[in-house]
Formats: sequence, structure tokens, C-alpha cells
Amino acid sequence: MTLAAYILKRNGVPMGAPNSLRNMLKRSLGAKDFRTFWNHWNPIFGYFLAYKIFKPLKKASPEGIALLLTFVFCGGIHDLVTFLYRGETRFLFSWWFAFMGLAILFTDFLGVNFASKAWWIRATSNLLLIGICYLGAYAIKNYFGVSIQLNNLF
Repeated sequence: MTLAAYILKRNGVPMGAPNSLRNMLKRSLGAKDFRTFWNHWNPIFGYFLAYKIFKPLKKASPEGIALLLTFVFCGGIHDLVTFLYRGETRFLFSWWFAFMGLAILFTDFLGVNFASKAWWIRATSNLLLIGICYLGAYAIKNYFGVSIQLNNLF
């Protein structure tokens, strides 16, 4: 699948369309479950993660492991950007994305589905899960206190 076809599938509008951001936010926040939230969130980056990270990992490992490793990789990219911008990182994003990957697996296992609920309930549920995962990552980051600083590397 091409990037353009992927974005059209995820957003419902072509790449670069005026309503692209609005559609992404509406579809992701109002998703019926947490996995579907991530199917619609940031389709350009999602395309890269799906075809370059997740699918190759899925060939070599169970889908749940591939999904979790893809989320940790995504968090690692966010931490790398933080490191390059601030000169240090504490791996907050790696932990946060690991927790969000685990949240997908856990909610799938429990069969959590809000499809019959109003959009605002689905949006609140998805944002709440993101927030809970963030709090867990923040606590872990502060507990372990591991950081890498650019000036300590050279």
C-alpha cells in the first residue's frame, strides 16, 4: 500500500487535504478502542512504523511482541528528538509508549469496545488511557532516574 492510499484509508481524505488534521483528530479520539485510536493517529508516521517496523517484527515474533516493540521503538525516536533538542533524555517517551503498547494489549484482551458510546465518551476514554500511561511512565522515569546528557558523552 502506498503512503497516499494509507492516509486516505486512515483519514478518509487524501494526503494534504484541508480537512486532514480535523479528520485525524475526530477519528482517532473517537475510536471505538485504544488500538483503533493508534490506527488513525499520525498516519504518515504510522505508515513508516507499520511497514518498516511492525510488519518485519511480526514475521519474527508474535503480534503482541511486535506491537510492543514497535511502540518502544516509536518512544525511542521521540526520546532521540528530545535528546538532540535538549541535550539530554530521561527516556520518558520510551516508557510512555511501552505502557501505551501494553494498554492496547490489555484492552484487547479484556475486549474493551466503546463503539456504541457517544463520541465524547470514546474520546474521554482514549485520552484517559493516554494520561494513565503517561503517569506510569513519569513515575518509572522518576523512580529509576536514568538520564543521558550530551555533555557527558563527549
